Amino acid sequence: MKLFVVVAFLAVLVSVVSAWTKEDHEIFDLVTALEAAEGRGTTFYSWLDVPSTATLVQINKAYRKKSMQLHPDKNPGVKGIHERFARLGIIASILKNTEGRKRYDFFYKNGVPKWRGTGYYYARFRPGLGTVLVFLTILTSGLQYLVQTMNYKRDLRRVEQTIRDARLAAWGPKMEPLQGKRKVKVNLGGGPRQDENGNVIAGKMLDMVVEQDNVYILDPSGVMHLLDTSSATPAAISRTWFIELLVSNTRKVFYSKEKSQKEVDKQQSPPTVDRPDSPASGSATHSGASEGEEPLQAGYTAAVKAGGRRRKAVRKR
Repeated sequence: MKLFVVVAFLAVLVSVVSAWTKEDHEIFDLVTALEAAEGRGTTFYSWLDVPSTATLVQINKAYRKKSMQLHPDKNPGVKGIHERFARLGIIASILKNTEGRKRYDFFYKNGVPKWRGTGYYYARFRPGLGTVLVFLTILTSGLQYLVQTMNYKRDLRRVEQTIRDARLAAWGPKMEPLQGKRKVKVNLGGGPRQDENGNVIAGKMLDMVVEQDNVYILDPSGVMHLLDTSSATPAAISRTWFIELLVSNTRKVFYSKEKSQKEVDKQQSPPTVDRPDSPASGSATHSGASEGEEPLQAGYTAAVKAGGRRRKAVRKR
């Protein structure tokens, strides 16, 4: 019954919102703009200085008087005068039209609605692609952070319950700490249950060790891992998808720059060449070189001109 009432209310609300026409939206815009320019509470009638019961003749007379006051030629250099003059013409045309004045009088008596429908606001404050992407990023990151918080609280309760069950199994109902280590088994899968055939299935049992106030998880290799509230991972903005993506891409950029710089440094560094007179080079002095001459590099032979002058070293073929 309650669901029916809610659905009926939403249906009525949608029908009311959809009943607002394009002309109604134009009136909403004019009312907002008029109050912003002329002061809060200014109406079409008060701005023209006529009563709400004014005749068409009175409205025309008031419009001509007001238009002469606001004409841009008589107000050169006045800020916003063109907008005010154009707004005056639109307001006068609405009040001169029978149907338009009837619609305005309805909102004049009952007030302009605060909520004017999503279509109205979207049409006037239509967000760009960047705004939509920023909104979706904040929304999804916020939801992910909320899920992390819920998971953290759930894991925290599980850890606390497991520690309590282990101490209960080791110390007994009185929960008085005992000296020494006590190995116990804790049921992590809830109490025993029955399958379809009526067989009793025990929950998942975990080997644990209780030593005074400390509780450890005992793995099959015999290593003990301390179990406390720090075992639950708290929620963190840094672990939301956008921040993780941003950090990951930043690291990749810095790593790529560092790698490129190393390659450039490697290419710019001079090659290492063994000197002929270095012991590590392993080269020997040519048998034909006189004492005091520098030995030639391996793979080269000296060609000597007549008269003892050396020619340029020529590589052996």
